[in-house]
Amino acid sequence: MSQDIVVTAAMLAIGDELLSGRTKDKNIGHLADLLTLSGIDLKEVRIVADDEEAIVEALNALRGKYDYVFTSGGIGPTHDDITADAISKAFGVPCEYDEAAMTLLAEMYRRREMEFTEARQRMARMPRGAVHIANPVSTAPGFIIGNVHVMAGVPQVFQAMVDNVLPMLRTGTPVLSLAIACPYGEGEIGTPLTAIQKAHPDTSIGSYPRYIGQKFSTEIVVRGRSQAAIDAAGAEVQAMIDAIRQRKDIAENHSAEA
Repeated sequence: MSQDIVVTAAMLAIGDELLSGRTKDKNIGHLADLLTLSGIDLKEVRIVADDEEAIVEALNALRGKYDYVFTSGGIGPTHDDITADAISKAFGVPCEYDEAAMTLLAEMYRRREMEFTEARQRMARMPRGAVHIANPVSTAPGFIIGNVHVMAGVPQVFQAMVDNVLPMLRTGTPVLSLAIACPYGEGEIGTPLTAIQKAHPDTSIGSYPRYIGQKFSTEIVVRGRSQAAIDAAGAEVQAMIDAIRQRKDIAENHSAEA
C-alpha cells in the first residue's frame, strides 16, 4: 500500500482593515478551497496588523512549521503597505526595487498614459532574490522567497495570483470527505461519536450543529485520505444514528401504551 503524502500550508493575512472589520476577508476561504482540491492541508491562518514586527514574528513562526506559507495584503503603493519590508527583514535580505518589476510597471503606466509616481514605484519593491508571481489583473507582481508566497489583498488579484502559483507547488494525497445528515443534536450524539472517532484514528470526524425551527440537527462530516477508512467510519456513524432512532421509537411507543 502506498504511503499518504502530506503537504502542509499556512496563510498570513495582513492588514489593519481586516482586524477593524472594515474589510471582510474573502481570500482565506478561496485559498482553503483550492489547496484542499490540490491535496495541500491548510493547517493554520493568522491575521496580523500592518506592523513590521508582528509580520516578521508571525512569518518566521509559520515558514518554519509548514511546507508553504501564503500571505495576502500590504504590497500596494501606500505608506502602510509594509509587507515587502517585513518579509525582507524576516529573511535577512535587503528590500529593493526589482528591475524587472520596475520595467513591467513603467510600461503599464505608459500605456495607460499615467505618471509612474514614486508611490506606484513602491509596488516594485521586494526582497533581493525573490521570484515574481505574475499578476494578469493589475500587473504589479507578487513574489516568492523561500517557501513564502506573497500576494495582493484585493480578492480579484489574489485569486489570479493563486492560480499562477498552484501549478508550481508540490501536492499531497487529497483529503476525501463524506457528509452524513443526522437529525439529532450534538448533546445526543457527543458520547457515541467520540467513541467512533477513537476507533477510527485515520479519519477526522467533525460535527456541525444546525437549528431550524424548534429543532436541533447535526451534519457529520468524515474526512480522510482513504476511501475505505472513510466508509468504515461512516458506516458506524450511520449505525449510531439508527440506534438512537430505534431507542427513541421504543420510548415513544412505551409512552403511547402507558
